Order: sequence, then structure tokens, then C-alpha cells
Amino acid sequence: MNVSDSDCTLVVSYFSQEDVLESGGDEVAGGTAMSAVGMKTACVTGGNGYIASALIKMLLQKGYAVNTTVRNPERTGRSRCARNPERDEVVRESRHGEARDPDIVGGGRLPAAAARRRRPCPGPGRVVLAYGVSKVLLEKAACKFAEENNISLITVLPVFTLGAAPTPLTTTSIPTTLSLLSGDEAQLKNLKGLAATGSIPVVHVDDVCRAEIFLAESSASGRYICSSLSTTVMALARFAAAKYPQYNVQTDCFEGFPEKPRVCYSSEKLTREGFEFKWTDLDEIFGDLVEYGKALGILPH
Repeated sequence: MNVSDSDCTLVVSYFSQEDVLESGGDEVAGGTAMSAVGMKTACVTGGNGYIASALIKMLLQKGYAVNTTVRNPERTGRSRCARNPERDEVVRESRHGEARDPDIVGGGRLPAAAARRRRPCPGPGRVVLAYGVSKVLLEKAACKFAEENNISLITVLPVFTLGAAPTPLTTTSIPTTLSLLSGDEAQLKNLKGLAATGSIPVVHVDDVCRAEIFLAESSASGRYICSSLSTTVMALARFAAAKYPQYNVQTDCFEGFPEKPRVCYSSEKLTREGFEFKWTDLDEIFGDLVEYGKALGILPH
């Protein structure tokens, strides 16, 4: 089973009894490993990434054996994700995403044309739009590749993904959202661009990882939006200003932005499958985000 989001891909398979020398359970990264007979193994691409690092940690806690591909193996040592050398493997990944080790579980490649589309269009104000377009084109390419090669593919569409993860480096929605507190002008500009739709849908990274594993272990199919709540940049700014007065949040720069979400991203298809979100309170999600921002050095302690 293959589950993909905008930043990484999860491939799950099972060891057969012939693949196993001996059975038994052991403790792995805070969780109990399942019997080696029928043990699940997973490959997560882009293991240094924000969502992927959290996904790897959760998989290990659930007793999976994990393989991952990374572009820079040197960065893996800086991750706070617990590793077990007998249960996971790191494989170098090339620029376009193919694994350089032919034995890796789920190693594959999107068409080079799709990989090239990830590059942002030149010119001011176009990066955010180009990023969104590139994700749509990549998903279409992945779906076409899966259909042509008889691969079961599920796509999970995470929204503004917030909360702490093992990776010590992130360039995703974390610094963009924290710009409300940090005052980073470049990130604030990105936030305004992303908020132009009139809605900021939010999900905690733990719920994204839980959803991906949940879908991989079920008989699900198709596309799933993963969003636990919707807000606006104005509501976020006022919330942050009230809760964290020490950061002197400037709410006046968001004057004219909608007070209430114009569009709500529905996760009804996901919840109909039986999935339940654990992080549904903005106060708790933002609180975890702030502590993560301090750990990353984006915010002062």
C-alpha cells in the first residue's frame, strides 16, 4: 500500500514467514514491536523532512521496521527521531527522488518532467502559486504512474501542518505561521499570500501521520483531505496577540483580511473511514507550535 502527501511517500509491505529467521517481540522507540512473522515494514521517502521525520518516529513506535530515503544522509544524525539500527535503514536519494539502492522497499521515480515542475516560477509574488501548482502536477503524475504500473496509491492532502516534529530544520508552514510572533517580514509576506484565499485550514503533524498510517492499514482508496479546523490569518493574529503579548504581534497589518473562513476544507471522507482527530483545539496546537519554534531557534526562550 502506498500513501503519499505533499512532502513524503509511505510504502507499507509485509515480511513473509520465509523472510524471517526467528520470531519474537522487542521494544522499539517507545513502542512494542510486533512478532517478526507478519512484521510490517515501511519505506518513507524524504526522511529528513518535517512530516516524514514525525512519520518515521510514529512508525517505529508502532513496531514497524522502517527504511527511508534522504538526499543528505549527514543530516540524519541531527534528527531527534529515535533510531534502531536493526529496524531501520537510510538510503541516499538523488535529486529527482529515486533511491540509489535497488533493494529499497518502494524505490521509484516520478517522470523527470514532473520533477522539474517543482521549481518555482521566477518573479516576485509567484513562488507561492508555483509551489501549489507543482504539488497538483506531481500528484497527477504520481496517480498516472500508479495506474500504469498497477500500484495502489492513496493521497493525503495535509493543510497548514503545525506542531513539533523530530527534524531540527524546517522550511514549511512552521516558520511561516510563527512569523506572527517572530516578525520575520519575508515569512509574513508568505503568510499573507497563503491567506489570500480567505481561509487557513490547520492540522497537527501527529494527526497527519496518524491518518497516513490509518489509511495504509485499511482498505481505503483515493484522495483524502486532512484538516482538523479552519481559521483565518486575522483570527490567528488576534489569538497570538492575546495569548503571547510578549511578542508584540502586529494585527493591523492584516486589516482587510476576512474575520471568518470563507471556505472550510472538509475531512468528511477521512472521518467516514473511522479516523478521529486528536488535535482539534487551536490553543493546544499553537502552544505545541510555539514550543517547537523555541527549540528550533525561530523564537526566543
